[in-house]
Amino acid sequence: MKKDYYQILGVNKGASQEQIKESFRKLAHKYHPDKAGGDEKKFKEINEAYQVLSNKEKRARYDQFGDAFGNMGQGGFNYSQGNPFAGFSAGGGSAFGGDFGDFGDLGDIFETFFGGGGGGKRKSKRRGADLEAIQEISLEEAFKGINKEISYNAFEKCATCSGLGYLEKDGTEKCSHCDGKGEIKEIKRTILGQFAQIRLCPKCDGSGKIPKKTCSQCSGTGKIKKKKTVNFFIAPGINDGQIIKIIGAGEAGEKGAESGDLYIRIKIIPHHVFQRIGNDLYTQKEISLIDIILNKKIEIGVISGEKINIEIPEGFYLQEKLSIPNEGMPKFEGRGRGNLYIQFKTKTPKKPNQKAKKILEDLEREL
Repeated sequence: MKKDYYQILGVNKGASQEQIKESFRKLAHKYHPDKAGGDEKKFKEINEAYQVLSNKEKRARYDQFGDAFGNMGQGGFNYSQGNPFAGFSAGGGSAFGGDFGDFGDLGDIFETFFGGGGGGKRKSKRRGADLEAIQEISLEEAFKGINKEISYNAFEKCATCSGLGYLEKDGTEKCSHCDGKGEIKEIKRTILGQFAQIRLCPKCDGSGKIPKKTCSQCSGTGKIKKKKTVNFFIAPGINDGQIIKIIGAGEAGEKGAESGDLYIRIKIIPHHVFQRIGNDLYTQKEISLIDIILNKKIEIGVISGEKINIEIPEGFYLQEKLSIPNEGMPKFEGRGRGNLYIQFKTKTPKKPNQKAKKILEDLEREL
């Protein structure tokens, strides 16, 4: 059964490359196997779909031949090596109905038939990897919002060569391996005859040019490992586990390509007084029966650091929680605040003397 790569990435068939890329990033981040709640099988499926739909040629082949090739061979689709038929094997239960044995990479033949032999495609430089970090904050910091700074080691664009891998002043020269064309022609002998195939030049990676002198600082890679520091703002009301994305703060790309992004996961340290559920806060307060009887005002500390005085309503059941409106956490993006809920714990009086007993007995008669 053919996999619907558009459905896997949650986009329609007419989606733009930018929409496909954005959807992939979100899903890959959500299902990454190293994350809590990640799904390795789903992550691989998402990556497989992206490898096809993000490539113009592969996407066109998939749109045209997906149904026809979805059941060919036991290998099915394998895009791990840049060839949509590299995983196909004619041996065993193939669509040809026979056992041809191992005749090498039959994907080369299909690539020639379906557009691979008509000319090579310049290799695109690889974007830098995304990175993830964890930032711990207190509940008070989550309440007020705070600026934070985080440091980490990552590949950064080489300052000496501006990420090119060579100094521009030294220049480049024509690749002798491909004569500056960026591609080479290979002759393949297969069970179906002899075929000519065009491939990217492995020496110049399809550019047709070779640097006269590689950068000594980065050894031609265009990037070096170093300590990076970024500042970012955590907005009031942020939730535990919420992620902040800092564009371009990830690993540097290959030879000047786009850098990856940094994803910072917020971890809120458990509080010794308040428990947070959504935007509401919960706490306990010890009170005496005398304070309740005398209807005294009770002082309560709130998350802002201030003190407020409250009164217990008449007829209030102490086993219930008393709600104090708008004394909880800010709702993210500034839409008001949650509530504070107080669970009272009553403290019994010490052994009363005769005078105190007399007062309590008189009070009992009044009730």
